[in-house]
Amino acid sequence: MAVSLDQEQQNMFKKAFAMFDTGKTGSIEKEKVRTILNTLGHTYDDMELLSMLDSEDVEGTGKLNFESFCRVALHFNEEVDDEALQKELKEAFRLYDKDGNGFIPISSLREILGALDDQLTGEQLNEMIAEIDTDQSGTVDFDEFMEMMTGD
Repeated sequence: MAVSLDQEQQNMFKKAFAMFDTGKTGSIEKEKVRTILNTLGHTYDDMELLSMLDSEDVEGTGKLNFESFCRVALHFNEEVDDEALQKELKEAFRLYDKDGNGFIPISSLREILGALDDQLTGEQLNEMIAEIDTDQSGTVDFDEFMEMMTGD
């Protein structure tokens, strides 16, 4: 079954998937899908999610490929409200922007990414941070953070 995503969704899902497919194996652990859905601001019913994950993991490997991940994420995507997502991300950003400067240090971003995926190596974190902190300022403003989390 092919998944039909618009370009924006596809980019967002690709970024999220790539963040957790740290070994670039083309698959991610099923447990990480929950984290990704939370990160993207999706609401879901736990039992419904478990059931979908199990039905997508036909071989019982405990992993999902990108297409399976897209089907699951798309299923819960309908419930996402852009305003709610932005509010949630602002809240998360504010927690790390302790001084209210409008930016967070790279060390905090490293902490966030590390918390999202404890399998990331230091080198992978450095690569991700280099992609996010394009101006190499050593800090990430809300727009850069938002782009990282949503692909917008």
